[in-house]
Amino acid sequence: MANQKQANARRPKMAERAQQQMDVLFPDIAPELIWMRGRNDGFSTVPRTLPIAMQAIDNQTKGTPAGHTLFCLWARSPDHPLVTIENPATFASEAGFHGERAVHTWRKKMKILADLNFLLPRKGPSGDYHYVLLTNPNAAMEWMRSQGKVQDELYARFIDRVIEIGAHGDIERFHAYWESQKSKQANRTPAPPPPSENQDKA
Repeated sequence: MANQKQANARRPKMAERAQQQMDVLFPDIAPELIWMRGRNDGFSTVPRTLPIAMQAIDNQTKGTPAGHTLFCLWARSPDHPLVTIENPATFASEAGFHGERAVHTWRKKMKILADLNFLLPRKGPSGDYHYVLLTNPNAAMEWMRSQGKVQDELYARFIDRVIEIGAHGDIERFHAYWESQKSKQANRTPAPPPPSENQDKA
């Protein structure tokens, strides 16, 4: 928790420092040329580790990179992890897929993202991916690492970034959650087998 509080305290200071630097380095920049979240409309909150997660995804999907498809979902999210996809063609186009097979290609990328635990899909009127719950990419990265799907160098950069933004507590909570799930699974009593035909006759 202390890490999170420290990170929250650093953010205003970083923004103030950046503004001071901009005043010196770009004193004559017109405000119309700058996008500022506090002033401009049309923003979405995304995890700061998303660029590294996208690299990990692309490394697992060489030839058919799916990282940009995930970014488009985050860019469309209503500052909430649940995204409703009423028109898959729009999402396919924004992800860079065109032509008759655009939606088909997009759905293949969505399946890859689901298989890598970056999203959870539910069926709806527009198909298998009408409702999409975006999972925490830090948790997905940890799962990929546990499966040997993230290279050492990239994982080291990921951990450095997690610590830098004060999110390492999240990693610890993910592991605690997974361990608790394993314990629950191990403690479940298996259901008795169904009676055989001979038992029924007896």
